[in-house]
Amino acid sequence: MAKRHLTYECSGCPVEAAMEIIGAKWKGGTVFHLLSGEKRFSELHRLMPNVTQRILSKALRELEADGLISRTVYPTVPPQVGYRLTAKGEALRTAVLALRDWGASHLQFKAKRPAPDAAHLPAQAAE
Repeated sequence: MAKRHLTYECSGCPVEAAMEIIGAKWKGGTVFHLLSGEKRFSELHRLMPNVTQRILSKALRELEADGLISRTVYPTVPPQVGYRLTAKGEALRTAVLALRDWGASHLQFKAKRPAPDAAHLPAQAAE
């Protein structure tokens, strides 16, 4: 597998560079689920049922190429593959957990937010 180099086109912003690496929809979730330890492909797919196998495979390959996860092939029949975070991937723990917390509070906010009624809508402009 060809090694990708971590030189990304951005305006010099480290946040843009980080988001280019883990910002794809399923990469962040994959890293989050690997925070608890090694997972097999089927485990990850069960944890993220809305991702297709093709997209999950692509995300895993890219995370491995970027050095965030390692892939171990176990000599079983049929062969089994495990994925775990590398030290570089583990360094994302604080950021990923902060995103989880923000997401949880954001989803709570949306769920508790009442639907707008006529009293809260802006007045129509007179024609």
